[in-house]
Amino acid sequence: EGMPQTLSSTSMFTPCGFSPHLHTSKEDEQGGLIFQDGNLTSASLDALIQHLIPTTDYYPEKAYIFTFLLSSRLFIEPHELLSRVCHKCIEQQRLDDPVLDKARIRKFGPKILQLLTEWTETFPYDFQEERMIGHLKDMIHRIAPCDEAYWKKMNQLLQTLNQKLATLSHGQEGIVKISAAVSDKLVAFKNKPPSIQREILSVCSDPYTLAQQLTHVELERLSHIGPEEFVQAFVHKDSLDGTKTCFSEQKKTSNLEAYVKWFNRLCYLVATEICMPAKKKQRAQVIEFFIDVARECFNIGNFNSLMAIISGMNMSPVSRLKKTWSKVKTAKFFILEHQMDPTGNFYNYRTALRGAAHRSLTAHSNREKIVIPFFSLLIKDIYFLNEGCANRLPNGHVNFEKFLELAKQVGEFITWKQVECPFEQDPNIIHYLHTAPIFTEDGLYLASYESESPENQTEKDRWKSLRSTILGKT
Repeated sequence: EGMPQTLSSTSMFTPCGFSPHLHTSKEDEQGGLIFQDGNLTSASLDALIQHLIPTTDYYPEKAYIFTFLLSSRLFIEPHELLSRVCHKCIEQQRLDDPVLDKARIRKFGPKILQLLTEWTETFPYDFQEERMIGHLKDMIHRIAPCDEAYWKKMNQLLQTLNQKLATLSHGQEGIVKISAAVSDKLVAFKNKPPSIQREILSVCSDPYTLAQQLTHVELERLSHIGPEEFVQAFVHKDSLDGTKTCFSEQKKTSNLEAYVKWFNRLCYLVATEICMPAKKKQRAQVIEFFIDVARECFNIGNFNSLMAIISGMNMSPVSRLKKTWSKVKTAKFFILEHQMDPTGNFYNYRTALRGAAHRSLTAHSNREKIVIPFFSLLIKDIYFLNEGCANRLPNGHVNFEKFLELAKQVGEFITWKQVECPFEQDPNIIHYLHTAPIFTEDGLYLASYESESPENQTEKDRWKSLRSTILGKT
């Protein structure tokens, strides 16, 4: 199978590719593509582009199309790639000839349409650019005279694309609105008047329901992340083209960043809810509630919310509340912490994730299909994969072996993000999750000291300074 699903450490990488023993077997070369045991390992960029282009009797493998469209943006911008693909098609199929060879183009037409369809379906954000749509339309204008049906196909393709982009941008706007509403409310701390916030238990007192609503939020946000964002997060200058980065415009990773922000918000929301109540018994009750929510997230396969809840509970302002914790049945919490323990490169979590991924493959219901990975670790794995291996080999060839591994990790993620959420949505709870005021770190410390007074001089000094800066009290 090649590389294992999870990368145990950067030591698995050698600068030019993966484990060195892979390179002892025989190499074949076909049209500038280097194969190792039947797998494409490297090639020049031109040869890879040529390999993408369908002909009357050739169509690239689905896995190749995804891998190349995903990784090619490290070397060439999508609009430039599409332009080159179209030019080569025009040359090879002689689409500039005054009289077209209709029989040949009828064999070629469905294939180029298929390629363009796959591109728009998997990387719709590429087509937010006018130039991309221009190339699409130009291609169709050239082949359409040979078959009326091509116009219809083209219109369908553009309609589907427009709907998809509209849905995605609507989702993005929603997320932007929510984020703006939140930043106005980053409440520091105001003497804990009841008006500052309904607490979570008054909005949802059932841990199952809250875990399901969190899963709604996660899947909704995941659905907006384009696979290319993982690659664009790491765009460097390409060594063969020292003049400019491949993306002169800003990196297109806004959905990925919004998702990381959501994780941070959830951590702070959990910590705020625990530090807020004046009575220790209530604080203990909130902790136990969140332990149950986290456990249910684990059962659902929602590892991202699970990790955010555990992180929120492990923040210093929360973990220092010794008297509160003494009232909590902590056994369940330790089991969850053990699951998400970072030791051995998150060995326990990775094992649980593989279990969930396996369950997802054989699932009969949407509920069993849910896999929401601990997102910042996924990004970290992809980052290490990217840093641990060169994009190009010493001879200037593209290191395709690296990109197959990248495509495997991102491809798995795409499967997971397409799951329809099986739980009914509760707008009231979801609104609360997005808009309930949360304390800043200072606000959390102040609330924590007000709940259980400082234990040492450092804490006393900090409490004093927070009281004067936040409450204006001496």
